[in-house]
Amino acid sequence: MAEFVGRPFFSCRNCRKPVALADDILSRKFRAKWGPAYMFTNAMNVVVGRTQDRQLMTGVFAVADIYCSNCHEEMGWKYVRGHDPKQKHKEGRFIIDLSKIVKEY
Repeated sequence: MAEFVGRPFFSCRNCRKPVALADDILSRKFRAKWGPAYMFTNAMNVVVGRTQDRQLMTGVFAVADIYCSNCHEEMGWKYVRGHDPKQKHKEGRFIIDLSKIVKEY
């Protein structure tokens, strides 16, 4: 936890395992399965599930659900591949549902 001192981060609401740094937020304008979500450049302490094509609000993407590595709570998804060239900027990014995380300082 020393690497988080003085740096706000988000942890799993269920078990409090750190999952993302606040500095890694790219966008606060996303919606996930359970409501508002953030897009992060990176996520930690998550398990990436099987990739599957999914129809989302901005098109069809190859995505993989992500889960807390400690308690296995579903957190959101990772964009694996965008089929539309205009959506390629999302590849490798993580969408984490706000109802699944809590901000820590």
